[in-house]
Amino acid sequence: MEQIEKLVNRQRDFFHNGKTLDYSFRKNQLKALKRMLKNYEQEIYRVLKDDLNKSEHETLTTELGFLYAEIDFAVKQLKNWMEPEKVDAPITHKGTSNYIYKEPYGVTLVIAPWNYPLQLAIGPAIGAIAAGNTVVLKPSEFTQSTSSLLAEMIDETFDCSFFTVVEGAKETSQQLLEQQFDYIFFTGSSAVGKIVMQQASKHLTPVTLELGGKSPAIIDKDANIDLAAKRIVWGKFTNAGQTCVAPDYLYIHEKVKPKLLKAMKKHIKTFYSKKPLQNDDYTRIVHKEHFNRLQAFLADGETVYGGSVYEEKLSIEPTILDNITWDHSIMQEEIFGPLLPMLTFSELDDVITELKQIDKPLALYYFGEKEKSQQNILKNVSFGGGCINDTLYHLANPHLPFGGVGNSGMGTYHGKYGFDTFSHKKSILKQTTKFDMPLRYPGSKIAHSLVKKIMK
Repeated sequence: MEQIEKLVNRQRDFFHNGKTLDYSFRKNQLKALKRMLKNYEQEIYRVLKDDLNKSEHETLTTELGFLYAEIDFAVKQLKNWMEPEKVDAPITHKGTSNYIYKEPYGVTLVIAPWNYPLQLAIGPAIGAIAAGNTVVLKPSEFTQSTSSLLAEMIDETFDCSFFTVVEGAKETSQQLLEQQFDYIFFTGSSAVGKIVMQQASKHLTPVTLELGGKSPAIIDKDANIDLAAKRIVWGKFTNAGQTCVAPDYLYIHEKVKPKLLKAMKKHIKTFYSKKPLQNDDYTRIVHKEHFNRLQAFLADGETVYGGSVYEEKLSIEPTILDNITWDHSIMQEEIFGPLLPMLTFSELDDVITELKQIDKPLALYYFGEKEKSQQNILKNVSFGGGCINDTLYHLANPHLPFGGVGNSGMGTYHGKYGFDTFSHKKSILKQTTKFDMPLRYPGSKIAHSLVKKIMK
């Protein structure tokens, strides 16, 4: 606890020296971050293989590639983001100039999860650095190889008073949360998110919570079935389903269910082979406790594809479950694994009614060609973000904010939205001294009459 307290105090002193306010400093730190990832790229492939059995392709597309694109975008746009924003004023403020200044919060804490242990650790830090903050990063203890590498490469690249890693288990996170940070960014479960918010409230520290939930994919009768199946299989079974925005379950129109099921089976075999458990590039489950939790769900409904497990490797093959209802255990919480339950529907309005009764999901995916049906979903169902006729892809657009709503989180990031998240917007009015509008001052009947005309 004493070491953590000293670390936070050192970062506060560093922030107060004013270095991080400079555009060149921020740009250079972002460039150093990219060089660091480039220099350690082979080591990154190794640790993610060690922790989750991720293939180089999956690591490049879902971890490294995402970060390279985010850093490049931030470097290119940073000067523009930092500029004060001039805004209009009403007639009552004639003679004034009005601006919004983007001010860093100060010392920030980023608590990262295990499912994308590189991307979800460095991603928020990009926004924090761009906005001029210092960063304390707490990676997940469940992906120890990646955590150790993060500590090594960040320690080698950055001044620890500016950007550092604190490794450890649950107790370490608790000790960090006892400190007074200026902003906390947490990615993880809703249960832990509540604890983080509770701890932050002791210091009135603002938070961003990137949580999860049961994200549905809805396949309507007019969907392009083969393409829908391909994109659902990719979105669901990437990272063995351990993705916060993976399709958690399917709502399938009863008329296209057999065709969709057949197409999904085909694409699973294409992506992961007929024997995924023997595929060296198929991601494994992170640890035994999570494996046991997922394995218990296999008792629900009817397994119509997959269902085999390899306990020694902590691997569960892509699995599709049918005859599922909301009463089954698999429908009571976010799955976070390679198990895909199917529900059927005949009327889209019935699906909308059911979705309104449950917690707001982090994502939603609708497959169907009719604009009216697409708008029906978008206008009547609340969710963090999503896609029409695709899955997951909205995450990779730096022009779109990413975040949850309700139980799936609060706050957004990616691109400028990451910069904005870690920036306090300071409102400034510059008043002229060449004249003085008398309207606001008491004691004048003419002024009072004018105010009544203007302000009513």
